[in-house]
Amino acid sequence: MTEVSSLTGRLLVATPALSDPNFDRAVVLLLDHDEEGSLGVVLNRPTPVDVADILEGWGDLAGTPGVVFQGGPVSLDSALGVAVIPGEEGPLGWRRVHGAIGLVDLEAPPELLASALGSLRIFAGYAGWGPGQLEDELVEGAWYVVESEPGDVSSPDPERLWRAVLRRQRSELAMVATYPDDPSLN
Repeated sequence: MTEVSSLTGRLLVATPALSDPNFDRAVVLLLDHDEEGSLGVVLNRPTPVDVADILEGWGDLAGTPGVVFQGGPVSLDSALGVAVIPGEEGPLGWRRVHGAIGLVDLEAPPELLASALGSLRIFAGYAGWGPGQLEDELVEGAWYVVESEPGDVSSPDPERLWRAVLRRQRSELAMVATYPDDPSLN
């Protein structure tokens, strides 16, 4: 097997051609990517469920909107916390993934992290790919790979994140942001 160049910390932005309804207009933050596979969370799928309703103590720390996000189609009964921590050192209970973005140990007492959190999102489930599966999808043109920004994790308007991420690209990808939701209506 060839060496995999890590995409950890980058965004996968669904192309308009991606036909899987789980990922229609999805923006996925890759939390892990190596020769064993890939794992990420969909940043733009808020649910109607408040964080406080399922994770005691974490609701007040979650960013706006303070709801659980559907991180992907895998293990919807599990929760992942992703937080942005400004500065060099993160607190106990937080593990850096890329830059200021990291994973939160949701078993830790929330007050342990409260003063350090810049923003927090809670995800039910995740998106996962086996060895080589994501690379195959990239070759097929299912995803655009772009740099993430810390604000992507806590976008206050997640429904518009797909267009916003594409619009900020300094290439022809910026034009894709104008792609209609339903091209047959043109």
